[in-house]
Amino acid sequence: LGQMTDLIYAEKDLVQSLKEYIRAEENKLSQIKSWAEKMDALTSKSTSDPEGYLAHPVNAYKLVKRLNTDWLELENLVLQDTTHGFIANLTIQRQFFPTEEDETGAAKALMRLQDTYKLDPETLSRGNLPGAKYRSTLTVGDCFGMGKTAYNDGDYYHTVLWMEQALKQHDEGEETAVSKVEILDYLSYAVFQFGDLHRAMELTRRLISLDSTHERAGSNLRYFEKLLEKEREEKEREKPVNRTRTTTEAVVQSGAYERPLDYLPERDIYEALCRGEGVKMTPRRQKRLFCRYHDGNRNPHLLIAPFKEEDEWDSPHIVRYYEVMSDEEIEKIKQLAKPRLARATVRDPKTGVLTVASYRVSKSSWLEEDDDPVVAKVNQRMQQITGLTVKTAELLQVANYGMGGQYEPHFDFSRKDEPDAFKRLGTGNRVATFLNYMSDVEAGGATVFPDFGAAIWPKKGTAVFWYNLFRSGEGDYRTRHAACPVLVGCKWVSNKWFHERGNEFLRPCGRTEVD
Repeated sequence: LGQMTDLIYAEKDLVQSLKEYIRAEENKLSQIKSWAEKMDALTSKSTSDPEGYLAHPVNAYKLVKRLNTDWLELENLVLQDTTHGFIANLTIQRQFFPTEEDETGAAKALMRLQDTYKLDPETLSRGNLPGAKYRSTLTVGDCFGMGKTAYNDGDYYHTVLWMEQALKQHDEGEETAVSKVEILDYLSYAVFQFGDLHRAMELTRRLISLDSTHERAGSNLRYFEKLLEKEREEKEREKPVNRTRTTTEAVVQSGAYERPLDYLPERDIYEALCRGEGVKMTPRRQKRLFCRYHDGNRNPHLLIAPFKEEDEWDSPHIVRYYEVMSDEEIEKIKQLAKPRLARATVRDPKTGVLTVASYRVSKSSWLEEDDDPVVAKVNQRMQQITGLTVKTAELLQVANYGMGGQYEPHFDFSRKDEPDAFKRLGTGNRVATFLNYMSDVEAGGATVFPDFGAAIWPKKGTAVFWYNLFRSGEGDYRTRHAACPVLVGCKWVSNKWFHERGNEFLRPCGRTEVD
């Protein structure tokens, strides 16, 4: 959302330009209308007695003048192009407009929110979202567009959901340029893909009742009837004891189409944590969590002004620090980062090359200490709090999670099967993560740890810290974590990844592999 705010102002500018064009057109039409009314009155008079009218020499002269000069001026007025200013502005602004890919990404983001937070299409369409400052609704055309995006992606689950919502709003009488025939065409085929032949036939028959000349619907209906007849014949041939349920029966008995499984094994746990439905810490474990003042092991800079430290989880130990960054520092860092924001990348585990991925949807940029004194100041503060050196740490990464922005479960450290992940840096593995929350989030956007069930919610000005590696250098696989999709709001974070080199004596090895 960091860069999308610019589009708001661009659209406002276009509206102003459009209003100027409308005023120019209205002024032009007003002049033409005035001329037409004047000429209507004059011709009514002249045509009632042409010879008598032209008997007056002045009338004869004015007729010649009008036809030779005045009508030419009117022609020029009619041909006058008042669109130039608006079209020129539109052409300039268009280079900053979202692309087809962006629109598809936005639709998929809504579907991601729908799945993660268990929102039905009706809730999204009516704009009934928690914490939303402004309410916005989806039209039949919007719902149809969502369904088409899913259909084009081979996602029939969401195609059915959104086409059903479009049909529902259409049946309720909402005005739209989208026809029921178009909706039913997509919906019937998507339903067929789930093996629900009976419903596919029902929807196709409804389509044909609206448009009997629809060729594809007619051929589809005949095909569905053949499949159903074949299914009946197979049932009759089977013995009752060996009979298995057909796909159609399974779908009908379930009462709804199930969301397909995907590549993420902990999907259910991850999304439950995002909704705040995760594992609750037992009272016994909660007693192990404390709040304290943290002076960085008597760091001279923190003795007089220690930071408030709060335990978020006991094992692995995750702590939150309060008042780490001021509002002024946050705004400055956002200001520095905004012009450089680009689609966030992930490191390919095999090649070590950075690439974009569907499981990480955010924009990020990297800030150096030379960019502004505030960057050096924040880096130094993280060093004082953690007791680790920033000399071998990565640059300060600033990330903005906008509409549906997320980062699915991942490890910050490199595993044994990806030894070259940080080879280019020459500083070893990522030993620890320091994550600054630079905004509050109205709904969603938690940092969750599916392995043990922690959910940490963003609080502006606070930061969380954890170690990714044991003291032995072995990875702590419990620290697999995720950034939940932002449901309502805009999430800004910055983070520092500390590396092994330079911290050998600041965090020495333990006695065992898991110390």
